[in-house]
Amino acid sequence: MTYAIIETGGKQLKVEPGRFYDIELLPVDAESNFTMDKVLLINNDDEITVGQPFIEGATVEGTVMQHLRGKKL
Repeated sequence: MTYAIIETGGKQLKVEPGRFYDIELLPVDAESNFTMDKVLLINNDDEITVGQPFIEGATVEGTVMQHLRGKKL
């Protein structure tokens, strides 16, 4: 199983290819691609790479599907 652990919005998140995630607001338009470079760990078919704290040169790419707003508190 391939996955990565990234840091976004002050939180750590395990991400896998082909999955959808709710994360903190990114300064990117909806339906735009983005690249995360704060990758803490990569597991590529049981070959694990751990950063100190980040893995140099590693990136995770994704697409912003839409921007959502939660209920007002």
